[in-house]
Amino acid sequence: MAELLHRLGTFAARRAWTVLIAWIVILGVAVGGFLVGFKGLSSSFDIPGTASGDVIAELEQELPDFAGATGTVVVHATDGAITDEQREQVTALIDGAEGLPDVAAVNDPFATEEERAEQQRQLEDGRAQLEAGQQQIDDGRAQLEAGAAQLEAGQTALDAGRAQAEAAGFPTAQLDVQQAQLDAQRTIVEEQRVQLDEGQAELETQAARLERGAELLELADGIRLVSDDGATALVTVSYTETRLELPQESKDATMAHFLSQPIDGVEISFSTDIAQGVPEIVGVGEAVGVALAAVVLVVVLGSLLAAALPIVTAIFGVAIGAMAMLSFSGLVQMASVTPILGLMLGLAVGIDYALFIIYRHRKQLLRGADVVESIGLANGTAGNAVVFAGITVIVALLALGITGIPFLGLMGVAGAVSVAVAVLIAISATPALLGLAGRRILSRRAIEKAAAAEADGSTADALQAVRPMSNARAIISAVLAVAVLLTIAVPSLSMRLGLPDGGSEAADSTAYRAFTLTEAAFGEGQNGPLLVTAALPGDLDELEVEERQLAVARELAAQDDVVAVAPIAVSDDERLAVFQVVPAEGPNSESTEALVRELRTMPPVDGDMALGVAGQAASNIDISEGLADALPLYLAVVVGLSFLIMVMVFRSLLVPLIATGGFVLSLFATYGAVTAVFQWGWLGELFGVHQPGPILSFLPVILVGILFGLAMDYQLFLTTGMREAYVHGAEARLAVARGFRAGRSVVIAAALIMIAVFAGFIASESVIIKAMGLGLSLGVLLDAFVVRMLLVPAIMHLVGKGAWWLPRWLDRIIPNVDVEGAALERRHPAHH
Repeated sequence: MAELLHRLGTFAARRAWTVLIAWIVILGVAVGGFLVGFKGLSSSFDIPGTASGDVIAELEQELPDFAGATGTVVVHATDGAITDEQREQVTALIDGAEGLPDVAAVNDPFATEEERAEQQRQLEDGRAQLEAGQQQIDDGRAQLEAGAAQLEAGQTALDAGRAQAEAAGFPTAQLDVQQAQLDAQRTIVEEQRVQLDEGQAELETQAARLERGAELLELADGIRLVSDDGATALVTVSYTETRLELPQESKDATMAHFLSQPIDGVEISFSTDIAQGVPEIVGVGEAVGVALAAVVLVVVLGSLLAAALPIVTAIFGVAIGAMAMLSFSGLVQMASVTPILGLMLGLAVGIDYALFIIYRHRKQLLRGADVVESIGLANGTAGNAVVFAGITVIVALLALGITGIPFLGLMGVAGAVSVAVAVLIAISATPALLGLAGRRILSRRAIEKAAAAEADGSTADALQAVRPMSNARAIISAVLAVAVLLTIAVPSLSMRLGLPDGGSEAADSTAYRAFTLTEAAFGEGQNGPLLVTAALPGDLDELEVEERQLAVARELAAQDDVVAVAPIAVSDDERLAVFQVVPAEGPNSESTEALVRELRTMPPVDGDMALGVAGQAASNIDISEGLADALPLYLAVVVGLSFLIMVMVFRSLLVPLIATGGFVLSLFATYGAVTAVFQWGWLGELFGVHQPGPILSFLPVILVGILFGLAMDYQLFLTTGMREAYVHGAEARLAVARGFRAGRSVVIAAALIMIAVFAGFIASESVIIKAMGLGLSLGVLLDAFVVRMLLVPAIMHLVGKGAWWLPRWLDRIIPNVDVEGAALERRHPAHH
């Protein structure tokens, strides 16, 4: 590999324009693919096969009108209640929204509240009518009983008359006529009694039904669309497409329509379901991060030209990687953060990898090497290390695919493509640019300083002056590093995972405004209602359906932290009933999470009505659990593969163990720091976190993949120098000191560049990007400066020669990759 890279570097230096034009053509192809294939990004996340996903799938089959995405338009009067004139204007906007792309229905809150009031009036009228009907039946029954009494009295008189007539021998024909009349009247009375009984039964049925309706209305009393003070109204927009399949253009069209005709005194804002779009990829923060990286490069490389080369190649590589990935957005659904991850990694590793090669080339030029030969040698040594470092990162990123989570796997592919492009550009375009630059990358001051050092032999003296650290210093360093990392890791014990809601958005965003207005006017739970389904046996009459609905509604309302329950639909075959449940707190609260879990573990209502739960809180739980389940396997695969790579590179078992153990410490410290900021709210104002909440659900997995790869990069560039010194005969502890001395400057610079680039994303308004930027920058800070610069050298010093132990049988079977390029240097001496 080293020899091949040497040849590639030499060729690129001599045929610079050929190489650069080839890369420009590749960029042109990527841009063309983007223009043809880019079809937009999704702002939603999901995991197939989850409990909430199964509920949505069932709704798509049984009640498709309720399976589509929904969003809320919050209408708020800035001065008192919404006036009749303002209401008419809002209603006009609602009526005009029916024809928007993918819009299935738009609910008029004012009409809904009028319907609710009408239902309440009908309920009162029904009760009054029932009371009047009962009174009529009671009066009729009283009259009937009085008539029956008269009939009995008549019957008694007739019987007495018949006895007298028969005793006197008088004819009874007239009495028989009277008896027939009396029997007819008795029949009429009995018929009236039957009618009264039937009326009583019907009245009782209507009364029972009325009371069921009254109870359901009372259970749903907490679900309102117009606030009690009349100042805020919620317009619900239902879409034909599901949340994952709803195009961004449809959401944009909804917002544009409701903002197209401003209403005096009325503020309109949109929930995250509508307002959360594709975040801005490049902003001021990213530009500042790159500028800080440029400052570090100028300090390390000593000239503006040399400092400009890594930034140019990194931006070029990011453009190719991003365009190439986005070209496939029409074939696969991409989350909005997919290109962001590629941008973060492409910029960071692109600058770092070019820096390693340029730094090596610059040192060789200062020692008097020929330009072309120095470029080839730098490419074969530092470039060889870059290739293996890049492979480690790519392995970690591609391994995201084994989680079985589509959007994570795609993010891993995007990041891997960006890193692969960065590696290829570093070992080809960078040598070409160095060939064009010649010796101009060296400042006059650097040349003069190197000549002076060569003349008085201070360079050699400096190397000879390196001494191993003392055992006491090594022990103190190791203990201090472990103590610091464990202390910072403490908050990770309470880490909760979830997806951001409107309360996590930027304070000046429409989503945050909608969230806070809804919470203030209707309560926290209105920002994240649950959708609960109940399986019905089918073939039920209307009365049985009502009874079943009420039984489920009672059971749901009896749960802790449930504010209101409303039945909203029943399938045509009476096999599925749907309920809206409003929890006491928001979708990311612990109480709502506990409520979802409790509903899912409940036995079937009345023994045969099983419940299903969907909604934002349910989706958050499903995604978080899916990611948590995937994390151990992912961590095992990434660490295992990288461990094998490091054994092959370092020809040691202990060095990879030390490197991996240090990474685990820095990883949990990073989790702890992120938890303290985003969940506990520590230093929240400094990082733009105005409302603490759960940690982004897929952040821990992303941090594992990226930080492990980057940590092994720094381990590689530090430890190869130590191994090089050791195999050249230096005592083990002295080799640690010399390798650390040789690599610390460039590793510090590379880490600072990474931190600057990642930290630039903290300024993003998107809480997802902000969390990723903070996590990655803190992770690099802790791993590079605490683990790689402090803990690892200390432990390797204490272990001594044992750090390089490798069983003989293993030494014979693993290939010698010669990452440090020692054999190449012997074949191609750089000096004249």
